[in-house]
Amino acid sequence: MGGKGYALWLFIIEIFVHFSTSSSSSSGNKVPAIIVFGDSSVDSGNNNFIPTIARSNFEPYGRDFFNGNPTGRFSNGRIAPDFISEAFGIKQSVPAYLDPAYNISDFASGVCFASAGTGYDNATAMVADVIPLWKEVEYYKEYQKKLRAHLGDEKANEIIREALYLVSIGTNDFLENYYTLPERRCEFPIVQQYEDFLIGLAESFFKEIYGLGARKISLTGLPPMGCLPLERAVNILEYHNCVEDYNNLALEFNGKLGWLVTKLNKDLPGFQLVDANAYDIILQIVKHPSRFGFEVADTGCCGTGRFEMGFLCDPKFTCEDASKYVFWDAFHPSEKTSQIVSNYLIKKYLAKFR
Repeated sequence: MGGKGYALWLFIIEIFVHFSTSSSSSSGNKVPAIIVFGDSSVDSGNNNFIPTIARSNFEPYGRDFFNGNPTGRFSNGRIAPDFISEAFGIKQSVPAYLDPAYNISDFASGVCFASAGTGYDNATAMVADVIPLWKEVEYYKEYQKKLRAHLGDEKANEIIREALYLVSIGTNDFLENYYTLPERRCEFPIVQQYEDFLIGLAESFFKEIYGLGARKISLTGLPPMGCLPLERAVNILEYHNCVEDYNNLALEFNGKLGWLVTKLNKDLPGFQLVDANAYDIILQIVKHPSRFGFEVADTGCCGTGRFEMGFLCDPKFTCEDASKYVFWDAFHPSEKTSQIVSNYLIKKYLAKFR
């Protein structure tokens, strides 16, 4: 090969290497931030900063978090958004928007607006005086203004457009509101009517954040809520088995969410709403815990594991090793369960965003 030919060959290789490295670096940075809306399944501590009893910023919560810090996550450690953020190469935990320990430079790569105890229905948030979903959106608008002031319009708009939004909400609408208090049952005597009411609220929420620039969204619907330790504890007549009526309701509602996902993806140009349904994997873990490395699936780690959560979780009466338990308290998964579920959701539904 002559001198010119060799130089040309080197030039081609250089271009190829530059192209492959630049494309791989950009693909590794397709999601610059994780932005979270929802309830206690994804709240990283916003409720610490509002007057509510629905909080968990005390021991034994957070005992397996970094430095054993009780952050307000309803877990012994990290929760799903933290694991998803880490898997996308962003950061190991997603901070709560109301936490004054963080600022806009922290929130630029991930922020959580979720509030434990909330739902699609404003009336659900009123049960424990927590942040309603509309207020989460107001905080998101405020965040956008701060982000633009911090980074400039172009960079901020890119983060807003390319971020992965995680939405996990709905369980409290049924368990804390519809089946606990009389008002909504009087208004919607058939539960399917209430489901449809919630679907309408969900549609409005997604259209609003789409209008604000959100494009990549993961929606996680209801878990098999009849298998939560709290529900099993009161299911005395069926020997503390899962409450099948609640599980069937979750399946029915998730089906309607799936219909909504299809509709919105069709109606809204550029919208990528993913139906990241965790029902099946959670049910598998509950039904076959040993396959996933667990020993206990019917009760939580905290106290008797049947009804304790929040302030009722006493450090003196909490299991030694939470990794043996599917549930941390009577309502929320352990860190290990959250990690397994997150890995499943990433592999099955969210890999296309990476």
